[in-house]
Amino acid sequence: MKLTSLLLIAFSLIMKTGVSNAQVTLDADGPGNTYELINSKLAPGYTAVENPECIHPSFGRHVAEVFDATLNQNVFEFYSHVAEDNDRCINLDRERVEIKTYDQSPDNLKGVLGETITYKWKFKLPTGFQPSTSFTHIHQIKAVGGDDDPPIFTITPRKKSVNKLQLIHDNTTTVAEVDLSSFLNVWVEATEIINVGANGTYSMVIKRVSDNVSLLSYSSNNIMTIRPDNTFIRPKWGIYRSLNVPTDLRDEAIRFAGFSIAEAVLPIELTQFDAKAKQKSVFLSWTTASEKDNAGFDIEHSINGKGFQTIGQVKGNGTTSAVHTYSFEHSPPSVSTHYYRLKQVDFNGQSSYSPIR
Repeated sequence: MKLTSLLLIAFSLIMKTGVSNAQVTLDADGPGNTYELINSKLAPGYTAVENPECIHPSFGRHVAEVFDATLNQNVFEFYSHVAEDNDRCINLDRERVEIKTYDQSPDNLKGVLGETITYKWKFKLPTGFQPSTSFTHIHQIKAVGGDDDPPIFTITPRKKSVNKLQLIHDNTTTVAEVDLSSFLNVWVEATEIINVGANGTYSMVIKRVSDNVSLLSYSSNNIMTIRPDNTFIRPKWGIYRSLNVPTDLRDEAIRFAGFSIAEAVLPIELTQFDAKAKQKSVFLSWTTASEKDNAGFDIEHSINGKGFQTIGQVKGNGTTSAVHTYSFEHSPPSVSTHYYRLKQVDFNGQSSYSPIR
């Protein structure tokens, strides 16, 4: 009898080692040199600001630093103009003023498989803000490499009979929706936590700054946060909106403050993980390039790729910079497709998951 097993080509998964958290913050420090400040934090030596100044240079820079009396501090203000702006002279049916991390950014600003990233920021939409019926993204999580055009997550104000603020997954599924009116002319703080994986985890909470009341909340313990052919994910903030119906829109100024990107760095560098059919069993093998306080691995099995059960343990090598190869053999009870993942466990009980094979 031949066992059918899920067999995927191995690829490199780098789980960074070093400090337990790598954090970058971006705060406005006063008028002038705004683009230079943003670039120095999000892409040192490169350009992290996407703007329409190729078509609208007379306005000047489309991101400025202004003083906000409510927060009593300098903040960033993003400007978007209906008639004058477009998307960097590339797309004329939309307009974009965004800041981002991307492939030229430092590694600690790129979310790779297995990492957990916390993004935090504040924003304020003005009174009377007019969104498009198509899209008006004010935040995106984008992927790089492979299928990287549709955003993985967006925060999107949308024109409806009652205007809404939506949290959208994979550019198609609205996973949370609330009335937009609660977000107008008030400062709110968003906290977004993403574990990067084909079956990753995700949470978003947006709270009003003045009283800490939650206005939008969503979480999932099993959701796609990166596609199989992507190399990393990255954030974008600003105004990216459709011009399909310009009469729906007006010139806008959105304020942002207190950007933070913090990666929880995992304690192993996993460079290979395979699951291969071997007659009536499945042979698992994986390799680490380095380990820190690694107690070992729980081997987990599933018949549907969603609900997993522990089927064995393999002891780790504590702290080491040497290459180590591990293996485990499993005899599944049925002939079908089988799914496997590794749960890496620290000496202190903390854990993280590998991609699924």
